[in-house]
Amino acid sequence: MDGFTASPAGLNGSFGRRQELVTKRSFAKSGGKMKFVDEVSINVYAGKGGNGCMSFRREKYIERGGPDGGDGGDGGSVVVMADESLNTLVDYRFTRNYRAQDGEKGQSRNCTGRSAEDLVLRVPVGTTIIDEDLGEVLGDLSDVGQRLVVAQGGFHGLGNTRYKSSTNRAPRQTSHGSEGEFRSLKFELKVLADVGLLGLPNAGKSTLIRAVSSAKPKVADYPFTTLVPNLGVVSVEAHRSFVMADIPGLIEGASEGAGLGIRFLKHLTRTRILLHLVDMAPYDGVEPAEAALSIVRELERFSPTLAQRERWLVLNKSDLLDDETLAQRRSAVLDALQWQGPVYTISAISAKGTAALSGDLMSYIEECREREEADPELRVVEHALQRDMQVEARQRVEELRAALRSRSDKEDFGDDDDDDDDDDFDVEVEYRE
Repeated sequence: MDGFTASPAGLNGSFGRRQELVTKRSFAKSGGKMKFVDEVSINVYAGKGGNGCMSFRREKYIERGGPDGGDGGDGGSVVVMADESLNTLVDYRFTRNYRAQDGEKGQSRNCTGRSAEDLVLRVPVGTTIIDEDLGEVLGDLSDVGQRLVVAQGGFHGLGNTRYKSSTNRAPRQTSHGSEGEFRSLKFELKVLADVGLLGLPNAGKSTLIRAVSSAKPKVADYPFTTLVPNLGVVSVEAHRSFVMADIPGLIEGASEGAGLGIRFLKHLTRTRILLHLVDMAPYDGVEPAEAALSIVRELERFSPTLAQRERWLVLNKSDLLDDETLAQRRSAVLDALQWQGPVYTISAISAKGTAALSGDLMSYIEECREREEADPELRVVEHALQRDMQVEARQRVEELRAALRSRSDKEDFGDDDDDDDDDDFDVEVEYRE
């Protein structure tokens, strides 16, 4: 099944098989399309350390053989690992509790109990792990194979051999293994992309990503055809490529929950550069200048730091206007935004101007990479900036959710669903070269 992700590594036996069956059943119900889930909450339990053994040597013809109780084994830890084969957190929607195995207790004849294996939970690259009880970010898995211990296994107990001394030749003391750590965790997935597309619904974001890459997101003549982020690899030439991310469009009032809201904006916090697409021939008659301003306002409300990110203006659907009308609307947009940055006029559906845009984006991204390689301090600054944007994004989304819950309670629409089922969409995530 193309796109199906297996249950997290480390699960075995009936528990792991049950997880896999539940996931397969959900996959089948969705018509063969994997649900895109970018936030989940789970509980993890590290294993308890094995107890030490109290035993005394017993052999024929050997008097007072002395203590021979072995130590217990260490409990298994819970480890989260970034896996490039995954692109969604859907597995963790069905199983919320993950428990590592306990260490075995010590044995006689100074035999040490076996330590338990770590429980490895595989997540997509770009996943942030947060301790929900403390509100702390434990780690950010942005590299393939990166691992993070989120719950430490318990330490083994000591057998009575450990307590033997010249004054205590027959010790009857042992120690119990310590309990493993417990954590309530939240996984947040933010797609890893170099370029992020920003704009109103039907601005042409999906059409642009189809024009410059092999990704095939849904395109239609009505709003909100894009329900989840889509990724496309843009190959400018051999060995020169970057990743572009298309997120669902924003509308006026998105920061208050209108439309699909702002929950997908967090995926832009990892990008190097934003492309602000403006529809120059909108079907609803809205002035392009006002449409462009509405996006800027929503972006500033969501994250002031993200709003200051490098942003290029892309005027789309130029083929639908005559030169004079296009020039007037272009001037109006630039004046309304007080724009001083790069401006590109394209037609995504006919790929007019997209090659030049892709080439300039590639050059800019390569310059950023070269500067960071020459000056490692710039990379530290970049990571700090991304962290600030993600903190602002997280706070804004939580504020919006709290406001929506409060509004729902006041309107007596019933209890809020803690499972956040609005995170589920029966659509397919495109990530193709």
